Amino acid sequence: MDQASGLRKMNQSKVKVIAVTGGKGGVGKTNISLNMAIAMAEQGKRVLVLDADLGLANVDVMLGLRVQKNLSHVLSGQAELKDILIEGPAGIRIVPATSGTRSMIDLDETQHAELIRAFSDLQGDFDVLVIDTAAGIGNTVVRFARAAQDVMLVVCDEPTSITDAYALMKVLSKEQDVFKFKVVANMVRNLREGQLLFNKLTKVTDRFLDVALELSAIIPFDENIRLAVRKQKPLVQLHPRSPASLAIKALAQRALDWPVPAQAGGHLEFFLEQLIGSADNGKKQDVANE
Repeated sequence: MDQASGLRKMNQSKVKVIAVTGGKGGVGKTNISLNMAIAMAEQGKRVLVLDADLGLANVDVMLGLRVQKNLSHVLSGQAELKDILIEGPAGIRIVPATSGTRSMIDLDETQHAELIRAFSDLQGDFDVLVIDTAAGIGNTVVRFARAAQDVMLVVCDEPTSITDAYALMKVLSKEQDVFKFKVVANMVRNLREGQLLFNKLTKVTDRFLDVALELSAIIPFDENIRLAVRKQKPLVQLHPRSPASLAIKALAQRALDWPVPAQAGGHLEFFLEQLIGSADNGKKQDVANE
């Protein structure tokens, strides 16, 4: 079966695909994904957020949204992707995953193909797809990052965050041919600390990896973030003039200005076909190892 046959029927409008990742958990990746998506939607963009932490989903929880069905129902054939979409603040649409389901953490080839086919039904109804990946360097994280147009790497000023971010870039550059990363220095005290954090990261990558890093945003530590999480409200709406909100809004505008390639790589279709390619390559590698 040609897994990509349905994808070519999609609307050819260009979709910006951004994977937000970080290697380590607890760096603020989901907060940035959601608030950036909402800021984009407030500028009139049609935004879809994919909770790609397939086994430990929390996007819906952070916003206090009720989920009736999720990706597990799509993979089991109980629902179509369009039926599980939920609406969030500013009109963003969210693809909810599951929480506490081990089988969703590492999908097998059949399930992965089903997920890809499900996305082909969206018919290009969105301007931006924001993918909130899981932590770590597992197969699912790598596949989503490999397939995205831009990889946004969230780091904070902790040794483990820098180490894990480096590990993720190493895997993506050496095994998946991903060489460009948009870095977000998160939870820093000031601009200087954010720049120093970026310099720490580039000092290591310049020595050992063939990658290009771009400092895309410096998000200051902001007590309002914790308050927003407790209230299950998005920061950019609850405290729109707070330091972190202003920085995230600036990041959203900057991300919207990132160029979308004229070739197939600028389409959601290409994102899905890249996922297929990553899955197929992984299967071929498994066969070769046997």
